[in-house]
Amino acid sequence: MTGSDMVLILAWAVAIVGPVLVFLWVRRMLSVRRIFLGWTVAGLTAVAWALGVWGFIVEPATLTVRHVTVESAAWRGPPLRIGVISDTHVAAPHVDVPRIERLVARMNAEQPDVVVLLGDYTGGHRAAGARPRAEQAEILAGVEAFSGLRAPLGRYGVLGNHDSWFDETQIAAAMRRGGVEVLENRAAPVSRPTGPFWIGGVADMVSERMAPSVPDAVASVPADAPVILLTHWPDPFEDVPPRVALTLAGHTHCGQVNLPILGRLVLPSLASYRWSCGLYDEGGRKLFVTGGVGVSIFPVRFRAPPEIVVVTLQAPRQVDPAARRPR
Repeated sequence: MTGSDMVLILAWAVAIVGPVLVFLWVRRMLSVRRIFLGWTVAGLTAVAWALGVWGFIVEPATLTVRHVTVESAAWRGPPLRIGVISDTHVAAPHVDVPRIERLVARMNAEQPDVVVLLGDYTGGHRAAGARPRAEQAEILAGVEAFSGLRAPLGRYGVLGNHDSWFDETQIAAAMRRGGVEVLENRAAPVSRPTGPFWIGGVADMVSERMAPSVPDAVASVPADAPVILLTHWPDPFEDVPPRVALTLAGHTHCGQVNLPILGRLVLPSLASYRWSCGLYDEGGRKLFVTGGVGVSIFPVRFRAPPEIVVVTLQAPRQVDPAARRPR
């Protein structure tokens, strides 16, 4: 049992026992006529209890479908609907294979043109050999469940740091068994009747097989071809050239805990503090960072709900000059 599992068990225990303890406290205070103190402490405890139940039990089990439209000057052709799934973390708290299957069905209902997977399909931090066989099998089955995804232009993906720690060779093989083309410092052409485009992928930043390289990921793409770039970490966006229409990243979990006023206090990489969640425009270069589905380290999400995303990528809309003329 991992520390994260123990925290979740404790959260459930508090969720069950908490109301009983509050009731006993209030009854005790009323019996000694300390009514104000009794109700004040009870109220504060109830608020803390409700927030804890929401953050540790309720919100991590939800799923939001986020819709985002991105206009990019580097994109040509009609709009493209991109389904984005990241950070599923199977075998960590809150995520098992049946949940992945439900997530796949939810994505299919959105009817994306293409689906991209942004890494960290593995829950936990240990290598495959240090885990029970049942846990290894669950993780690989969670990856293979992506075979249920339906997208006419295909399924493409990259690996994340948890996948590298587990066994990147095994995860990549499971992705291929699930019908996902794995992109590590390379790009693949995608044909469609309205004109082809390319999808490139950057190797994971802690991979033992290869160092991440944005130049290698787009090297084979013709100079005039539109290209979308996948990376697990947002950090490589620093090196992405303007010719890339859109970069898609995960890894940050949108902070996993997003406190009022204080915001996201802990993020997993230096660049995550600059590009933590959502859509960014850096001088015309477009980056979208998804919060993903699962949890890491602590089994909590607060104001950072699990999400899958449908990104509509399109060229900038042309404004009719006549519409700007005063009348």
